[in-house]
Amino acid sequence: MSKAKPFRIAKQEVWDAYKRVKANQGAAGVDGESIAEFERDWKNNLYKLWNRMSSGSYFPPPVRTVEIPKDSGGKRTLGIPTVADRIAQMVAKMYLEPLVEPHFHQDSYGYRPGKSAIQAVGVARQRCWRLDWVLDLDIKGFFDNLDHALLLRAVRKHTDCRWLILYVERWLQAPAQLPDGTVVARKKGTPQGGVISPLLANLFLHYAFDVWMQRHYPVVYFERYADDIIVHCKSEKQALWLKDVIARRLAQCHLELHPEKTKIVYCKDDDRTSNYVHESFDFLGFAFRPRGAKSRSGNYFVGFLPAVSPKAGKAIRTTIRSWRLHRMSEKSLLDLSRMFNPIIRGWLNYYGSYYRSALYPLWDHLNRTLKRWAMRKFKRLRGRQRRAAHWLRRIKRQQPRLFAHWQLASPPVAGR
Repeated sequence: MSKAKPFRIAKQEVWDAYKRVKANQGAAGVDGESIAEFERDWKNNLYKLWNRMSSGSYFPPPVRTVEIPKDSGGKRTLGIPTVADRIAQMVAKMYLEPLVEPHFHQDSYGYRPGKSAIQAVGVARQRCWRLDWVLDLDIKGFFDNLDHALLLRAVRKHTDCRWLILYVERWLQAPAQLPDGTVVARKKGTPQGGVISPLLANLFLHYAFDVWMQRHYPVVYFERYADDIIVHCKSEKQALWLKDVIARRLAQCHLELHPEKTKIVYCKDDDRTSNYVHESFDFLGFAFRPRGAKSRSGNYFVGFLPAVSPKAGKAIRTTIRSWRLHRMSEKSLLDLSRMFNPIIRGWLNYYGSYYRSALYPLWDHLNRTLKRWAMRKFKRLRGRQRRAAHWLRRIKRQQPRLFAHWQLASPPVAGR
């Protein structure tokens, strides 16, 4: 470490950050440089980055913006920093995260070590059994509207490190480069896609929401995953009141609840038989609503339970179609298993955590796609759906571990 530099940043920290960014991969930023291209001259590239960060002369380049479709319709704008900038952000994240993580609320689950979305869904499931009402909050354009001054105040609450505060401010102010090359200045918000953005967003909502709720309404339960928040209420009256006071609190932080997407939900089941305009909500890819279930003693009942949401199911089907699997006639079934099993297993492990039978139509859709592949690959099966279905069932019996979803007690391969 050089004593001539105004900021004490170890070269080892830059190297560790580089290894993390490399493991995460990711697309190129505005300079078009991929991780593989950065790696060709990694020694010089990392030295230049360390030298600039240590001397205070590092300025983030513009963030490349891309639009991706949202589950709820419309498009979400992602900001993709350059590889070098992702490494610089990772250096800052590795410094800041240990300082703020111990202070975060136990019911904040997003982008945190040891926390996960499926944990949040499990806790929400249990609390929906105990409390009759849910306030489903939607913050309008959260990442696009974060107030820079308030966020920097939150950072300073945990550290006086000059280089960290300096670079966080520069990242917040880094302009966005649109697909047509236009560069747009940023006066608020933090780009989704940045390495440090999730941590900064968590820190902002820690003070804007979590701490405020804990201080003023300590007996009110909630689960928060980044800006996705649900609050559990004892009555409709309490839910309406909390909706109003939370809206006022967020307005103090220059945020706004979405008037149409924020809603009050009645957790209807066998013991709660009233009717209400909203009796379901989506949370982290799961749809919570009244569902038939079977108890351990064998009795059937209606519970307010989570299962894969229609939006998530549609996204899975879209992904399966995008594989164009039926056109891969040059591949073997083993090749297809190796290519797609990691993704299928990921869906199964996540969405199969609760009410696994809701996934059966998706697995049936996948089996139909495999059947189409078989009909295209083998001449004897062309145009013969029943024979192709029989062939696929036989392979499934012989090699049940070939595809992750074949190991389940799911419906058989469809004959039509």
